[in-house]
Formats: sequence, structure tokens, C-alpha cells
Amino acid sequence: MIKPMNFPVISIVVPMYNVESYIGDCIQSILKQTFQQFEIICVNDGCTDNTLAVLSQFEDNRIRVVSQKNQGLSAARNTGINLCRGLYIALLDSDDFWAPEKLITHYQHLSQNINIGVSYSASLFVDEAGQEIGIGQHPQINNINPETILCRNPVGNGSAAVIRASLFRDVAHVRWIGGERRRCYFDENMRQSEDVEFWLRVALTTDWVFSGIEKPLNYYRVNNQGLSANVENQLSAWQYGINKNRAGNEAFFKRWYPLAKAYQLRYLARRAIHSGEGISALKLVNQALLSSSVMLIQEPGRTALTYLCALLSLLPRKAYHALETAAIRAGLKQESTA
Repeated sequence: MIKPMNFPVISIVVPMYNVESYIGDCIQSILKQTFQQFEIICVNDGCTDNTLAVLSQFEDNRIRVVSQKNQGLSAARNTGINLCRGLYIALLDSDDFWAPEKLITHYQHLSQNINIGVSYSASLFVDEAGQEIGIGQHPQINNINPETILCRNPVGNGSAAVIRASLFRDVAHVRWIGGERRRCYFDENMRQSEDVEFWLRVALTTDWVFSGIEKPLNYYRVNNQGLSANVENQLSAWQYGINKNRAGNEAFFKRWYPLAKAYQLRYLARRAIHSGEGISALKLVNQALLSSSVMLIQEPGRTALTYLCALLSLLPRKAYHALETAAIRAGLKQESTA
């Protein structure tokens, strides 16, 4: 049963840090949703640009703005989640945006399946101007287990999921910061791969079901200057998340860690390719194959294509982009999370 209009059904948390070029598209995509029973909690994580000025142009009483000193994405999300009043919580990174039917689709998915804790959709990638670049994330949507989360991260990115609010209570931990009690969900020590660590912790410690929606409902901005571009730091953060969850799950990680690392290294090789770092990409692909040959058996085509793209990325950028564009137009590239 839908709650009265004065009470939000879905709370949307939008962390913000110096996103004056993107926050308008982000908020506009929320306000254009076909499902309108929501609140928007924008967390100003110490912006120093004109983000707040752009945001102030939206006159909608469902938008709340809270400010804090810069603490990173995880801390901003935690601040927002602690203020949520809805039955479901959606996270939307401020440089991404949604299709108009995003919320209604997830609302129906969650309300009709009480065992689902995380409902996520496929995503399309866009460039810095918000234009589709022909690739996306089309992950596995059913039969998700902890090894699926570890090896393939089907949720994909931080803007793809709508989550049952009660799930957060199940995985919360308390930190004392400056003498104040703070409930945390995402690990505030992490500046990258915090999504993967969170999904893995949910999968390992709760009975909530992960279930996907095949239709792309999220537009994920590929920004070579952003957090996702720094492959070395991202690998270190991913490893931190693995180590954090090893206790009590030694047998699980002994079995699945080599394959998971292979997929993670292949994913980072793709990020390096998009950043024009061909040598780094080749190194990462080789490390992936050394970690586990099972990846090559499971996905020979995708792995071979990644290796080929790494080799081609050693060409001058103009030549590589011409080949990449041709491959996209021919339908040869379908990006996944790994």
C-alpha cells in the first residue's frame, strides 16, 4: 500500500562534491520520475565550486540539503541514509542520472517481492556531456549468491540500486566520532570500491536477496578524471574490502578469491584502456590470467577482447579511438562490471 503523499515511499541520497557541471542533470532526472512519492537528501560533502548555487535553482520542498566537511563518498552516503524516512533508499551519485521510469520499476520489484533487499538495474555509459557511448553494464539478474557478488559485482555501480531500508539496519555498525554516536553502513575508511565491500558484506552476513532488472534505467558517467579512473588505488581499495570480510569466511575466500581477483584485474584493465594507459592495461590483463585461468574458460571472448584492446591502446590515441568507435558501431563491445 502506497503511503500518503506527505510521507516519502522512497528516499534518494545524492552525495555531492564539486559537481556543478552535473548536478543539474542529476536532480532533473529525479524530478522527472513517473513515481513521485520521494524525498531527495543532497549531502554537500564540502563543495568549493558552484554546486549549491545550481542546486538552489530547483524549487521543490522534497529536496533537503545537509552540509558537512569533506569526508568522502562513504561518509556522505552514511549521513544521508541516517536522515532517510522512506521504506526504500536509492543512492544516486551526483554525476549520474536516471531514466524516468527508474523508481516506479524498482518500487514494483521490491513491493511485490518481500525477500528482495537489493533491486538493481542494467546501466548505460555516457560521456561527460551526458551522451551515450554505446556500451553499458548488463549484469546477471537472478540466482545471485556471495560468489557472484565477489567475482562479478552484478549491481555494477552506486547509482544502479534501490534498497530496502531495513537492510541498512541489518548491516549497520556504530562509530563514535567527536564524542557523538554515528550509525555507519558504508566503510568510511574507503574512498574507492566501497560499493563492492558493502554488497559483499550484505551477501555474507544477511539473507537478503539481490535481484536485477534487465532494462537499463541508470546512466553512468564515465569520467577519466574521477575516482574510477585511478586503477592502482581502486585495486588497493578492493583488496582492503576483501581482507575486511575474510574473518569467519576463510573457506569461501580460499575457493573464490583467485577468480575474483582475476575478474577485478580484467575490469581495471578496461578502465586503464579507457584512460589511455595501454602499458598498465596489458600488465593488468596478464596479472588477471596468472591469478586464475578459469576466467579464460568462463569468458574466452570477453577476455580475449580485453587483451586485444589493451594491445591496440598502445597505438596513438586517435588511431585507437577510431578502432574503438568502429567496434562499438559493429556491436562488438558490451561492457560489464568485469
